Amino acid sequence: MNILVTLNSNYIKPLKVMLKSLFISNEKDKFTIYIMHSSLTDKELDDLKNFITRHNSQMETIYIGEDYFKNAPVLLHYTKEMYYRLLAFKFLPQDLERILYLDPDILVINPIRELYEMDMSGYLYAAAYHDKISIKEINKLRLNPYDIDAYYNSGVLLMNLEYQRQYIDENVIYQFVEKNRSKLIMPDQDILNALYSKKIKSIDEKLYNYDARFYRYYKIMSGGVCDMDYIIKNTVFLHFCGKRKPWTKNYSGKFHSLYKHYEKLALA
Repeated sequence: MNILVTLNSNYIKPLKVMLKSLFISNEKDKFTIYIMHSSLTDKELDDLKNFITRHNSQMETIYIGEDYFKNAPVLLHYTKEMYYRLLAFKFLPQDLERILYLDPDILVINPIRELYEMDMSGYLYAAAYHDKISIKEINKLRLNPYDIDAYYNSGVLLMNLEYQRQYIDENVIYQFVEKNRSKLIMPDQDILNALYSKKIKSIDEKLYNYDARFYRYYKIMSGGVCDMDYIIKNTVFLHFCGKRKPWTKNYSGKFHSLYKHYEKLALA
């Protein structure tokens, strides 16, 4: 199975934790981890390669040079890296048909194969949206007149690379950014939703993009079904969304102990 991550030096430790959880929860599977970056050093890449190789998987490095996206519009503190996951199909091997993109601020606590092998015919991506009325309605209004049914989170994206090469035009993305500079808050995610939401296959957020901030909300909305036992047995991706991250000193949250468990295993 193919996994894509994009990062800089600040996210190496969280990436190791995410990968450790992936390897433990999928111990019978081998992975090819594609590291897409612009600034990692040879020492950092060697360290990641050794870490991944020790877990019976392999690493491929994709360096995005300064010339790429040099004429693409950027926004305030959002740099050209915001285009990486949207245009990954340009840089990944052309014979690759699908890949699973994962943010580094994720724990993988159950097998991913069922998701990875799902039918993607006619879809560019499979992704989850966080089904809170406030999130949906605010983003529908904000991205008007673009017609979106849901606002998908871009932290977990199963990519149909074959279809993306046929369908996605990078110039359309650049034009969208230029036209909507004042509207964009989370640029790559806003682009994904405004331009391609009709071509995204919906997957269950409680299984495939569980927002670790909202344990009580999920439990109440599921009538008590989505409790801790359910999550540990069924949820695949725990996503630590938002500004507060579980590797920082003052973090506290329902799944902090679980994160620290994997962190200890990864960084020992």
